[in-house]
Amino acid sequence: MTDPAEALAALRAVEAELVERWPETMLDPSTDRIAALMDVLGEPQRAYPVIHLTGTNGKTSTARMIESLLRTFQLRTGRFTSPHIESMTERISLDGEPISAERFVETYHDIRPYIDIVDAAQPHPISFFEAITGMAYAAFADAPVDVAVVEVGMGGAWDATNVMDASVAVVTPIAVDHAARLGSTPGEIAVEKSGIIKKDSLVVLAQQPADAAETLLRRAVEVDATVAREGMEFGLVRRDLAVGGQLLTLRGLTGEYSDIFLPLHGSHQAHNAAVALAAVEAFMGVGRAERAGLTQEGQLDVELVREAFAKVTSPGRLEIVRRSPTVLIDAAHNPAGARAAAQAMVDSFDFRHLVGVVGVMGDKDVRGVLEAFEPVFAEVVVTQNSQPRSMPVDELAAIAVEVFGGDRVEVQASLPEAIEAAVTLAEEEGDLGGAGVLITGSVVTVGEARTLLRGSGSGDGNRNGRDA
Repeated sequence: MTDPAEALAALRAVEAELVERWPETMLDPSTDRIAALMDVLGEPQRAYPVIHLTGTNGKTSTARMIESLLRTFQLRTGRFTSPHIESMTERISLDGEPISAERFVETYHDIRPYIDIVDAAQPHPISFFEAITGMAYAAFADAPVDVAVVEVGMGGAWDATNVMDASVAVVTPIAVDHAARLGSTPGEIAVEKSGIIKKDSLVVLAQQPADAAETLLRRAVEVDATVAREGMEFGLVRRDLAVGGQLLTLRGLTGEYSDIFLPLHGSHQAHNAAVALAAVEAFMGVGRAERAGLTQEGQLDVELVREAFAKVTSPGRLEIVRRSPTVLIDAAHNPAGARAAAQAMVDSFDFRHLVGVVGVMGDKDVRGVLEAFEPVFAEVVVTQNSQPRSMPVDELAAIAVEVFGGDRVEVQASLPEAIEAAVTLAEEEGDLGGAGVLITGSVVTVGEARTLLRGSGSGDGNRNGRDA
């Protein structure tokens, strides 16, 4: 067995090589390089069926729910999601767990010679995201997995993940994010995201803005895909708050599933659960009772569904990382995600005094994020994370003062200082049970806060491979 210190050192070396590549924040809209890499690797992405997810918000949580359901039905899974919260290994999971540092390193070294071949033959070298996508597809084939759950990095049609023919395509809610690259309206963005919908596939659509829905349905018709729409063919029937989460009744593609406990907060997660259930029903082939895990009526076994959802976790999504006062982290980094998180704070928690800690990337709709949180934050402590793309704290403070007013804004130059200041503000309320802190604005901010407050994860020590 490899010495842990040696394994960590080897992981650091591989991470350093990966982040020297073209970062995922710089894009050349083409699948030529990843297709060439898949070709020289022997097309590993075609060795297993795939459930492919795109959308603006909710992709990672939905992917984790899908994976939990599949694993409960005794299928071996691979999951590829991005960006990571703390460690780069989180992006590639087997059987519900991030691959080990040793396996991450081995996989990289296995495909590195082939990356070099493609680098030499292409106008641009393989990017960070293309390299790690290639690693995921190779690791899944080597395992081997029964099914892969794959989240796009950005967009859809030209995303590096989009070099396979997924049997099920899932589109979570579309909103405006990465506008400079994807479009300024949900309808425009949906054009790119609809590229994951392949001929004769099954498409599961979350509730969408009208222009996005029209675009997605048009694409489905063009390629003869079968569509299941939230609110039509499936959906959320009932949602009740419960200790540690919520209790749901979901309408699937062939019937209802009641008493589903989901240990996540927010109505958006309840809708994600409905989408995840429909995606797994589509993949499993509801209506075919001979398939393992289905009842005689062709539905999924409700006890297994309950078991699967009860096990779901989604780190960095309204996750409680400290008590007295309660401190939560949430990776909301666009206005739609911020609105969902803010609503969840009202619906699912009973804070009488909530302090926000916000650090954002400079290329985001910062004002939109702050305006979404303004109604629920009594005060906000603005700061910046360690990544160079982080908005300078003085710039963020100027916008925050316009949104919140100067008396509700505190400025701290570093995230540790910001967290300490926010906790102090919460403690000054005296009633710790009614005071809380929410750290948000960026995946990077949340990852760094999680490491500070939980002391968990390896903390990759390099931020160029992370977006949002």
